[in-house]
Amino acid sequence: MPNSEREDSPASRRVEDVNDPNPQQQDLIDSTDGLYLVDAGAGTGKTFTITRRYANIVDEDDVAPEDVLLVTFTNNAATEMKDRIVGHCEYGMRDLADAPIQTFHSLCHDLLQEHGYAAPTHLGIDDRITGSTRIVEDDLVEEALFGEFIDRFSDDHPEYDDYFRIVSNPTELLGLVSQLASKGVFPTADGWYRNGERYLDGNFEAFKSLFDEVNEPQNGGSKQSQLRSKLNRYGKNKCYLPNAPEKADIRGQGTKRVPDAVARMVFDADREGLKAFVHDVFYEYLEFALGRNYLNFGFLQLFAFILLCEDHALRESIAFDYAMVDEFQDSSEIQFKLTLLLAGTNNLCVVGDWKQSIYGFQYAEVENITAFEDRLNRFVDELNADHERVTFDTRPIHTIELIENYRSTQEILDFSEHGLLVPAANRDNVDVEAIQDRIVSLSTNTEHENTQIEAIASPEEHESVVAKIQDIVGNDAYQVEADDGSLRTPEYRDVAVLTRTREFGRDLLQTAEEYGLPMAYEGGIELFRTPQAKLLLAWLRILESDTDRGWAVVLEQAGYALDEIKHVLETEAYPENMSSFREKLAELETLGGVAERVFSRYGYDGATADVVLHTIQSVHTATTLTRGDLIRFIQRGIEAGSTHDVHANAGANSVTVQTIHAAKGLEHPIVVLANMNSGRFPPSGGGSGTITFQDPVGLRQRKRYAEADGLPHVYDDWRTDVLRRCLPREYDEERRLLYVAITRAESHVIFSAGEDPNTFLEELPVEIEAWDTEPDADTVDDTEQTELLITVPTPEGPVGHSPHSLMREDVFEDVDDGMGKAFGTDVHDFAEAYARGDDVELNRDDPGWDDKQHVMSFLDGLSGDLLVEEDAYLPLDVDGTRVMISGIIDLVHVRADRIEVVDYKTDRGRHAEAEYRKQLSVYYHVLRELYPEREISASILYTVDGVREEIDPLSRDALTDIVKAVSGLESAPTVQ
Repeated sequence: MPNSEREDSPASRRVEDVNDPNPQQQDLIDSTDGLYLVDAGAGTGKTFTITRRYANIVDEDDVAPEDVLLVTFTNNAATEMKDRIVGHCEYGMRDLADAPIQTFHSLCHDLLQEHGYAAPTHLGIDDRITGSTRIVEDDLVEEALFGEFIDRFSDDHPEYDDYFRIVSNPTELLGLVSQLASKGVFPTADGWYRNGERYLDGNFEAFKSLFDEVNEPQNGGSKQSQLRSKLNRYGKNKCYLPNAPEKADIRGQGTKRVPDAVARMVFDADREGLKAFVHDVFYEYLEFALGRNYLNFGFLQLFAFILLCEDHALRESIAFDYAMVDEFQDSSEIQFKLTLLLAGTNNLCVVGDWKQSIYGFQYAEVENITAFEDRLNRFVDELNADHERVTFDTRPIHTIELIENYRSTQEILDFSEHGLLVPAANRDNVDVEAIQDRIVSLSTNTEHENTQIEAIASPEEHESVVAKIQDIVGNDAYQVEADDGSLRTPEYRDVAVLTRTREFGRDLLQTAEEYGLPMAYEGGIELFRTPQAKLLLAWLRILESDTDRGWAVVLEQAGYALDEIKHVLETEAYPENMSSFREKLAELETLGGVAERVFSRYGYDGATADVVLHTIQSVHTATTLTRGDLIRFIQRGIEAGSTHDVHANAGANSVTVQTIHAAKGLEHPIVVLANMNSGRFPPSGGGSGTITFQDPVGLRQRKRYAEADGLPHVYDDWRTDVLRRCLPREYDEERRLLYVAITRAESHVIFSAGEDPNTFLEELPVEIEAWDTEPDADTVDDTEQTELLITVPTPEGPVGHSPHSLMREDVFEDVDDGMGKAFGTDVHDFAEAYARGDDVELNRDDPGWDDKQHVMSFLDGLSGDLLVEEDAYLPLDVDGTRVMISGIIDLVHVRADRIEVVDYKTDRGRHAEAEYRKQLSVYYHVLRELYPEREISASILYTVDGVREEIDPLSRDALTDIVKAVSGLESAPTVQ
């Protein structure tokens, strides 16, 4: 989802420094009652105004925080808003801790946890949502789970073999399921919930309108229509079934237009079998997920929506007196409907900027804000069709426009509007007049107007970008605003390079490193294309006897030449040390153990290895994948380029490189918008799946399996090919991306291209300068080049730690009698299963027999409720920086008057107890906050002998000192 504005950003500071809001902001702050649509342009102090409005509402008589819903799109944004609200109302952070200031996903999760136990029954599903139902947040983990499901589904449904023959990658069906869920289209046991099937059938009238628009003859009727021109390629490089019409029948003869009858001919198709297939995949995947006790974000919203639709008493009891939704341009259809169901009155305010709607790939619908009134009335009618669920009047709608920009110069603001008006490709027709009517122009609040807007082009674009940055830094022509409002010469940290796609940024990082220019990349990395993942895949293949492909990679990594590798593979004379290592890997029982051993051998101990290991362990824990299945999973990840977020420690003075999507909500004094090349921005190719859903043509398939003339073959679907040419390509969103990129800049914008500049750059009002300056080598001596860092998922917050990161590692060195991580994981898994009441088996030949017996005896002796594998988050304030320590508690024993925290340790001795004390102290303080009225204790259960050692917890101050030490802020404290 989109990033929130940075709390410490210059724009934020400028707005906060103003004692009085500007007139438009004050209008919104004061307008607490009624229905409001707010156009909040880039950098107009949206968060400042929303939080002031919220504070104004809760200061009213008979209004409390629990009466006011404030929906944001990130957890960070929710936390930031709470922080700002506290300064402007009588409530403190403790009062707002449980206030509904949260994301849609968090809100739906809370609703289902409290009321959603039986929600699946409304779809005819017998499973329930319980307190232990987990949320799968990692896309790679869910892809693995879905892959496991779809393998079973295809085996169980031979009647759908023809559809699986046309789907090259079955996980694409997961995207289709997610898209339908975001639309509010859900299956029931015997149909579709609330007549959702009508969406799958499409809307011919709406399609015909688009058909007529693209079929209108051009140049006043003297030139054939755009559609007829496009259909000149009908059938080219395609293989249609024999009954497909000829090109002349589709395009028409002796006319400038495609015959009107073609619209109905291509729209109408027998989709009953396709709808049945999609229905059963969707419905049985819901059953699978609930049976495996998990939900994804889309299913959270799905079941919350169903619950609010079906349980009228519940909906009325939880309806809010006031509701506000931030970043409304990034909401989906189901989120709009959820908002209506949660709003108990017409005191509803939605805030957004259609010009910054860039998350269509996450099912955001810009029409939620551009066609707000139409959608509001239509959705209310749909929700009220069988029962009055939305009771408030939808008129009048008040519009407020925030027009004062606190970020960019006026020249940049004016120039950014051009980005919304220029074509993105040669065939792109822009309705300039309609867009201009919609644009609300912004006026700057900045004091300085010294803007440079330039464009450069070079065959060696990476080198030219580096050279241009070197030219900018320290150059008075590119002065930027200092903290005190004066102008200063720019530094590296003032420059951000933004790109449409990831690849250019990563290549640029390598070029910058060659020339000694400090640069940090933030975006996404193809996780399984990293050397760590490829090497792990090679050893897994070796273990699975896929020797040639596995050994080739391992030998190449070791430095063997190609002819040497060929000889080794032919003779199977593998190096002795490698063969020995393979035998050691074969002895390991867990995939995590194999991964750890491989990374340890090759010295991969950084964040990249950590996240590969974390992902593999998450997949292994969540699924029943075998080692062979995991090999195929990693291989699919390599082929698909599955990504993981990257965050780099930029240091004190480094250039930032980001994708435009990652930069949303952020700002930089100087923006270099690079890779402005044809085929790169917008990206070439569609990349749509074999089975697709799109308004207004509904559910479609691009391929068909058939046996024409007795020959089985996968054919192209001629109807879908024609339909695709009738629908506009999403160039509007590409223009909005360009607008977002330009408005990230405060003072200066530089565009960069290679030998083939894109249409955007050729059409923008800026002269392209041929750039042939070479970068200077090694111009920076005092700043280290920043490496790519991949972050293992941690709770939201500026700084994250785990309890283990607070421990000294040297206490675990030179320990000869340890049992290893695989043994410890096995004992912990057993303890978790036994505590949950699962059926477990014990074998006397199991090396962990004694340890597991001790665990059983200990658990059998407990009389209270047992909570296992509980997430724990402890926030600390470290010199003004919020630090979050996150971990997982093995066991929480809940008694009437006492809470006992227990952590299992499989150590053979007590050598690390002082370090474990730090871990247990974190958990102690977490539980102390949750159960302030009960006595809290923390202890270690040593499974080797079943002895339980109670720990004297460290104070929060002592933990804060330890965090300072591990962060390098001061010397390590002595733990007493």
